[in-house]
Amino acid sequence: MSDLGDSTRSTHAGLPDAAQGEPFLPGPTFQAANHWSGDGAPDGYGRTGNPTWARYEAALGELEGGEAVVLSSGMAAVAAVLLPLLGPGDVLVAPSDAYPGVRVIATDHLAKRGVEVRLVPSDDAAIRAALPGATLAWIETPSNPGMACLDIAALATAAHDAGALLAVDGTVATPLRQRALELGADFAMASASKYLTGHADLVLGYVAARDPARAQAMRAWRGLTGAIPGPFEVWLAHRSLPTLAVRLERQEASARALVELLEAHPAAGDVRWPGFGAVLVFTLADAEDADRLLGSLKLVAEATSFGGVHSTAERRARWGTDDIHEGFIRLSVGIEDTADLLADMGDGLDAVNIAR
Repeated sequence: MSDLGDSTRSTHAGLPDAAQGEPFLPGPTFQAANHWSGDGAPDGYGRTGNPTWARYEAALGELEGGEAVVLSSGMAAVAAVLLPLLGPGDVLVAPSDAYPGVRVIATDHLAKRGVEVRLVPSDDAAIRAALPGATLAWIETPSNPGMACLDIAALATAAHDAGALLAVDGTVATPLRQRALELGADFAMASASKYLTGHADLVLGYVAARDPARAQAMRAWRGLTGAIPGPFEVWLAHRSLPTLAVRLERQEASARALVELLEAHPAAGDVRWPGFGAVLVFTLADAEDADRLLGSLKLVAEATSFGGVHSTAERRARWGTDDIHEGFIRLSVGIEDTADLLADMGDGLDAVNIAR
C-alpha cells in the first residue's frame, strides 16, 4: 500500500478482505479464556493475543513499514523497548529533554540495574558524540516540547556503526509525516493516545520494529507484564484511523496560520513549529502572561495532551519536568475552523498586551 495516498492507506489499513454481508471493520473480540483442548500452549488466550489487536497491529504496521505491537499506553510502549532490552553493562543514550517518563525509567530503574545512562540534548552532534559503546540510542523527533527535529537517517547510520540500535519516538510526527523504520531506525514508537486515535478519549501506545523477532519479543513482554490494551479501545482506535489524514490536513493548515499570527504579534516570541503536525510552541514574557492568555481563550482548552480534534494548550513549565521558560506555551491545534482559532488567539494575545 506504500504507493497509495495517505488518506487511502489510513482508511484501508488492517481491514480484512471484503466478505459478503460482513462489516468493513469487524467488531471487537472480547475474550479472556477460550475453547482449547489437547496439549500445547493455548493460542489466543486473552493476555497473549486477540483478533482485534491483530487487525490494528496490521494497520499500524502498514503505515510504519514494519511489524507493530499495540500496548496499553505510550509509556507501556516505552517500557517494552527499554526494560527488556537493557541490562548490566549496557549503555543507553537518550535525550536530556525527552518525555519525562523516559528519563525516569532511565535514571530511576535502568541506572540502578547497572545500565550506563547518557542523557544529552536533542541535537544531532551531541547524540553522535555519545554513541561510542552504546547499546541503544533513544530519540524523539520532533522533540516534545522543544520541537527539535533530528536527522533520523544519519543517526541510524551512526548508531549502527557504533554497534547500537536506534529507537525513535515519532508521536508528534505520526507515520504519515515520518517513517522512521524506512530511514533506518530499528524501532518506531508512538503514543497512539494522540493523533492516531485523535479524539482525546483513549489511552494506547505501540512500537513497530524492522525485525519481526524483536516485535515478537515485545509481544512476549506485553503478555508477561500484562501491558495489554482493551479490545474495545483498540477497535475504537482502528475505527478512528481513516480520518487521520484529513484531521492532520486541517490541523496543519490552522497551525500554519497561527504561526504567522504569533510571529507577527508583539506579545509572543520564540515561535517553533516543524512545518507539519498540530503542535507548536511559543513563549510569553512570564508565567503571569501565559496564564492570562490561557484564561482568556474561549476555543482552546487548557489541557496537557495533544493531537486531538479539540485545540488545547498549557503553560508547560507548570509541571517542573522540563528546562523551559516560565512563559512557554505548548499549543495543540484541533480541527476547529481556522478563522475562529485565529480570532480567539488574536483576542487572547491582545488581552495580554492590554494588561501589561
